[in-house]
Amino acid sequence: MDVAQFDFDLPEGLIALRPAIPRESARLLTVHADGRFEHACVSDLPRFLRVGDRLVVNDTKVIRARLNGRRAPRPGVEGAGPGIEVTLHKRMTPDRFRAFAKPARKLAVGDHLRLGETLAATVTARGEGGEVELAFSLGGAGLDAAIAREGEMPLPPYIAGKRKPDARDQSDYQTMFARAPGSVAAPTAGLHFTPELLSALAANGIAEEKVTLHVGAGTFLPVAAADTADHKMHPEFAMLSGETAARLNATHEAGGRIVAVGTTSLRTLESAAGEDGRLHEFADETRIFITPGYRFKAVDVLLTNFHLPRSTLFMLVCAFAGTDVMKQAYREAIAQHYRFYSYGDACLLFRPRV
Repeated sequence: MDVAQFDFDLPEGLIALRPAIPRESARLLTVHADGRFEHACVSDLPRFLRVGDRLVVNDTKVIRARLNGRRAPRPGVEGAGPGIEVTLHKRMTPDRFRAFAKPARKLAVGDHLRLGETLAATVTARGEGGEVELAFSLGGAGLDAAIAREGEMPLPPYIAGKRKPDARDQSDYQTMFARAPGSVAAPTAGLHFTPELLSALAANGIAEEKVTLHVGAGTFLPVAAADTADHKMHPEFAMLSGETAARLNATHEAGGRIVAVGTTSLRTLESAAGEDGRLHEFADETRIFITPGYRFKAVDVLLTNFHLPRSTLFMLVCAFAGTDVMKQAYREAIAQHYRFYSYGDACLLFRPRV
C-alpha cells in the first residue's frame, strides 16, 4: 500500500504546545458510523456512549527517558567528545536499554557516554535509524532512580523542537491512569481524562477497564518506506489480564461496546483477540501494524488524538473508520482549527456499519 496516500498538509500553528485546561475541555470531533461529523468537547463523551459500554484505558507511566550528555574522548584523540542525546525506548535487562541517539553517527560500539551527573553507559551495539544499545553502570532500582533524577520527559519532537520540557510537563504529559512505569511517550488520548469525567461516565453506566502497553519511541515516527509492506514496527510490551478479558467478553455478550481510549489500548486488545473476537489473557510483545483492510475483532469505538501524516497511527484510524472518511475528517478539523498531536484535541470514531 502506497504510504503517500496517508499524507496531508497541516498548518504548523495547529500543533498544540500545551494541553487544554481543564483537560476534558479539549474539542472532540465525532465521526459517526454513517460518516456524519459532529463537533463537541471531550466532556460530552458520556452522551455519545450508552449504558453497558466499557471504556478501556492504558495504565502505562511515562519515564523520564530523554538523557543528555557527552561521549567520552576516544583514546589518542584530544578534546572533549561530542554532545549526545539519547531517548531510551526498550529495556533489555536490568542494566541495558535500547535507545535512539542523536547524532548517532558520532557513536561506535565501545564508546563510553556520560549522561548527566551520575549516569555512565557504554555503547554495546548499533542498529538502524539511529538505534543503539546501552549498558549502564547501574542496574535495577538504582538505574531507575538515576533516570528519574537525570532525565527529562520525552516530549515529541514537534513540541520539544519549539520549547524545552518544563515542570508543567511532569504532570501534563502523564495520564491520570499512569501506574506501570515503562513508556517513553504518553498514551495521549488518556490525557483528556479527569476524575470528574470518569464519574460522569460511571453515572451513565459506563465502566472502566485497564490494559498496559509500554509505548516506544518508534510509535509516532512517520513511515520512511514508500510501501507499508516494507515498514517494520518496533516491538512494544502489552498486557491484558485474564480477568479483564473475561469482563470485556461479557460486555460484548450483553450487547455493550468496547471503547478503546487511544490507539495503544486498541492495539493491545486487537493483539489479544482471537479470530472469533473473544479476548484472551495476553502478556507479550506486539508488532501489530493495522492498515486499511484489517478486520477489527474486539474494538467498537475509538477515542484518539489527531495523528501525524504518513504515521502508522493515521493508517490505523483510516483502517478503523475508512480512509476517505478520515481524510475528510482531518480536512474538517483543520478548517475548524482543531489542535493536533499529543497535547491537542481528540476525535471519537464509531466503526462503520457493515
